[in-house]
Amino acid sequence: MELTGKITHCLEARSGVSKSTGNSWMSQEYVMEYTDTNSQYPRHLYFNVFGEDRIKQFNIQVGQELTVSFDIDAREYNGRWFADIRAWRVQPAQGATAQPPQEIPSPEAPFAPAPEATDPTGDLPF
Repeated sequence: MELTGKITHCLEARSGVSKSTGNSWMSQEYVMEYTDTNSQYPRHLYFNVFGEDRIKQFNIQVGQELTVSFDIDAREYNGRWFADIRAWRVQPAQGATAQPPQEIPSPEAPFAPAPEATDPTGDLPF
């Protein structure tokens, strides 16, 4: 599944060591606000990225407009069910390009310097 929206929250990364394998792991959760095509009100998606390499690769920041591809799964733990929404691809939203800040002219120099005057006859010492 895929949604496009704006990142509103980046939660603290969590890490640990797997009891079954002894391997270390890292996960980080994010909240994205998006507008559903069937609704006029914004909705929120709470998703996670698993793996230190992917967290660094995606480098998700608050305020970014992103298209997130994710898988939805559910798992049971001690008789309770939990939904897992895990991102596997994150890309800048189409049309959301980074624009360099525009330079604002200084109020002290509102005009460009005048071109140097020249004498077409060559008689005057300009």
